[in-house]
Amino acid sequence: MPQLRILSASEQAAAHLRELLLRGHWSGNLPGAHRLAKELGVNHKTIKSALGLLEHAGLLKGQGPGRQREIVMTSVNATQPGLRVAILLHEKISDHNLHHIVELHHTLEEAGHSVVSPAKTLTELKMDVKRISQLVEHTAADAWIICAGSPQVLAWFSARPEPAFARFGRPAGLPMAGVGFDKQSAFSAATRRLIDLGHRRIVLLVRKTQRRPKPGPSVRAFLDELEAHDIPTSNYNLPDWEESREGFHDRLASLFQITPPTALIIDEEILFSATQQFLLQRGIRVPADLSLICSYSDPSLAWCEPSVAHIHMDTRPIARHVARWVASVHKGQRNTRQTFLPADFIPGGTIGPAPST
Repeated sequence: MPQLRILSASEQAAAHLRELLLRGHWSGNLPGAHRLAKELGVNHKTIKSALGLLEHAGLLKGQGPGRQREIVMTSVNATQPGLRVAILLHEKISDHNLHHIVELHHTLEEAGHSVVSPAKTLTELKMDVKRISQLVEHTAADAWIICAGSPQVLAWFSARPEPAFARFGRPAGLPMAGVGFDKQSAFSAATRRLIDLGHRRIVLLVRKTQRRPKPGPSVRAFLDELEAHDIPTSNYNLPDWEESREGFHDRLASLFQITPPTALIIDEEILFSATQQFLLQRGIRVPADLSLICSYSDPSLAWCEPSVAHIHMDTRPIARHVARWVASVHKGQRNTRQTFLPADFIPGGTIGPAPST
C-alpha cells in the first residue's frame, strides 16, 4: 500500500491554482501574489512558494521582480494529457527512498504527469543494454529518467526516439539532458587533505560506472591528485569489486589482509555504513587507525559522532531541473541541456593523521 502523503500548505495552494488554470479561469497573466493570497486566505509566503512550484512545472513563466507571471499553458496544451514518465532507478535500496526521488514523483504528478516505475532497476539488469532494451519495450512511457546509468546505457538511451534524461551518471558528450554534480574540485580537496595529514595508502571505493570503461571526472581528479604528490597509482587505489553485499565485503577484507590502507574514500552512504560495520567488527578505530570520507552527503550523516568528513551536495534543485525538462518535452521542445551543480568537501572527525607504521 502506498504511503499516505500530507500536502504542505504551498502544495495545496499550487494544486488549487493549477485546477483553476486547467479550467481557463485566467488568461494572459496570473494575478499578483498579494491578490491571490487574499483570495485564497493564505499568507504571501505560501503563495510565493506555490507559484514557484507552478513555474517549475512549466505552467507559469516569471517576467521579473514586481511583474505578474505569464500563463504559458494555452487552451490547447491545457487539455493535453500529461506524459508517462518512467524513472529507471539505479538500485532500489539506495534510490527508492531518497528524498529528491520522492520529491520528483510529487512534482511530476502535481504537473499532471504520471510516474511509471519499471519492474527492475539498472543494478538488477546488470547495466546490460539488451536486458534494458527488453524492459523499455515492455514499459509504456513517453519519456525516461535514468538514475546513475553507465556511459554505455546512457549512450543507448540518447539514441532512442523517446526523450531521456540522465539523473547523475556520465552524460557528458551525449546528446541528452541531465543533471549531476561537479565533484572534481571536491575530490581533489579531500585527497589533498589526506595527503597533508601524511596518508599515502589511500583507496577509493566507487561503483563500476565511475571506473569503467575509463575513470570518470571525479575519479580522475582523485588519481591526478595522488600522482601530483608523487604517489604512484594502481588498482590498489581504485580496486574492482563485484557490486553485491558479498562482493563489497570481500573487497574490504582483501584490502586489510597485507597492506591495509590508512584512508578510505567511500562512495554512497549505504557503502559507508557497511564499511563502518566492517571496521567495528575488526576493531579498526576511526580515525586513529583509519581515516574515512564519504563522497556523498546524506541527512543521516548529521547524526553521526564524530562528524563524518564528506562531500556536500545540495540535492534540492534536482527535482526542479528534471521537472523543467519534462515540461519542455511536454511542449514538444527538444532539450539536451546538462547542468552540473557545485559540490564541496567538508572535513570532519573521521579523518586524522596517518598512523605511524
